[in-house]
Amino acid sequence: MTDNAYHCRRFEGQTAVVTGAAQGIGRATALRLAAEGARVIVADRAAPQADAVRDEIRAAGGQAEVVLADLETWAGAQQLAAGALAAYGHVDVLVNNVGGTIWARPYWEYAPEEIEKEVQRSLWPTLWTCRAVIPHMVERRSGAIVNVGSTATRGVFRVPYTASKGGIHAITVSLAYELAEFGVRVNCIAPGGTNVGQRAIPRTPTPPTERDQQWMKGVLDQTLQDTFIKRFATPDEQAAAICFLAAPEASYLTGYVLPVSGGTPI
Repeated sequence: MTDNAYHCRRFEGQTAVVTGAAQGIGRATALRLAAEGARVIVADRAAPQADAVRDEIRAAGGQAEVVLADLETWAGAQQLAAGALAAYGHVDVLVNNVGGTIWARPYWEYAPEEIEKEVQRSLWPTLWTCRAVIPHMVERRSGAIVNVGSTATRGVFRVPYTASKGGIHAITVSLAYELAEFGVRVNCIAPGGTNVGQRAIPRTPTPPTERDQQWMKGVLDQTLQDTFIKRFATPDEQAAAICFLAAPEASYLTGYVLPVSGGTPI
């Protein structure tokens, strides 16, 4: 943001809510939206990291507020919607980015409670946050929602996660049908392998075992093998696609699931 990387102001006067904005793709998206003029709600449950993103936006001359919420719950989604409206009065853009594989292993190796946690982590935040924010967009007859799915729907060792992301792809299309008459667009990106660096907060409660590491290597190997460009994406490349789908020039696009994957299909 400090090197004038973005010269357009596509989101001037708009408010954008980005979930999971404390790191990775969410952070890159929040920074880009702010650089293009949006007032950004940095939504996360990791206070120090979320505060750091807010401060980075403000230091570059942008506007941002933090709303801390557990979006795996309906109460957390309501808290986010209320916080966004209290801060800026309206929501124009919603980016549902929360989610991510907790474990990588053959399906039959998952404990039942692990399956539930994967779905709780990667499906419910999008369902709950859409439910909390959509009534406001319908009332204003305007809005753009961008969900974050995954090309993992064709991958190995992550069945509960892929079920969740496949659900997000389906949610996108169904909501696009329902919301078109109200002027609300709903689209989705399906990221391929993306190098987000070292996570500030590990997803797994305990360090991975040697077997876990081998299964994760299988995930990474397959991802790279299936990618035409033969490298992982950067968070900025994913953020660019998200911002395009949210922007006014995409006004005739709704109900699409866009692979941002270097050629990997979904």
